[in-house]
Amino acid sequence: MLYTAEMTRTDIKVGYKPESKVYKGPSAASDAARDTEDALKMLEGRWKLVIIFHLFVQPVLRFSELERAIPAVSQKMLIQQLRELERDGIVRRTVHPQVPPKVEYALTKFGSALCPALDALLKWAALRNSAT
Repeated sequence: MLYTAEMTRTDIKVGYKPESKVYKGPSAASDAARDTEDALKMLEGRWKLVIIFHLFVQPVLRFSELERAIPAVSQKMLIQQLRELERDGIVRRTVHPQVPPKVEYALTKFGSALCPALDALLKWAALRNSAT
């Protein structure tokens, strides 16, 4: 999937100030590896990062808007991925009591904190693309 340059500066849009955990001592590598594995488990799944990028660009999206934005994902898979992101505290789901039901999704503060990592991932991917 191709992302525009506008999407690569997500840290500016979110206004996140990065802080990092310092690993020291003999168990630093294993602690860092375990923490990284835990973080990647929250993001594993084919569509989670795509959903998160769409929510960086447009902070609040209805379910139907996400469906249109990601046409290759099935409705069942989109629901599953959104539920997992909500369970992990990355996405907030808001149900408006009306007929027909209106459900909106937005990144939580915790989800918005992914911004610098995803920005770095886009820069890393661009290095590969520029080398080929």
